[in-house]
Amino acid sequence: MDKNLNLKDYILDVNDFPIKGVVFKDITPLLNNVDAFKQAVNQMVEYVKLKKANVVVAPEARGFLFASAVAYAADVRFVLVRKPGKLPREVIDIEYELEYNKGHIQIHKDDLNDHDKVVIVDDVLATGGTMQAIIDLVHQSKATVNGIVFLADLLFLHDKDLFKEYDSKSLLTYK
Repeated sequence: MDKNLNLKDYILDVNDFPIKGVVFKDITPLLNNVDAFKQAVNQMVEYVKLKKANVVVAPEARGFLFASAVAYAADVRFVLVRKPGKLPREVIDIEYELEYNKGHIQIHKDDLNDHDKVVIVDDVLATGGTMQAIIDLVHQSKATVNGIVFLADLLFLHDKDLFKEYDSKSLLTYK
């Protein structure tokens, strides 16, 4: 594997998706390249280990693509954050703002506990609404957020001090 891959070469811009005016970061070429995907996952695994996490938490759907591989390789648990109606047991629910609408996400009430050290994994940080909701769910579960890791950070869509109270890492940034 070439350790010097530029992961940005494997992320494409798609204009006007999912709605007019949005430039969508398409990560499917990265997922379709063995070396690029391995490099991204391995960098996230290093971060999870550095933060001494015992749980990886991630939102559907694209966050799952990285988080399940990261949890497996880091030998930690994986907890799902899903849209309403997708989790079968009792949940904690929270409403949040998206880039272009509102949503709800949920976590099983008993998936995290007060001894858990969490790293949240997601593909792209845009405005931060989803991530803030996940942080709130982790706190409501009495777990600790030890870190947050993103494949890419769209710096132009949020305040530079967003999540400054948490240790975070982005493999890629877009200004």
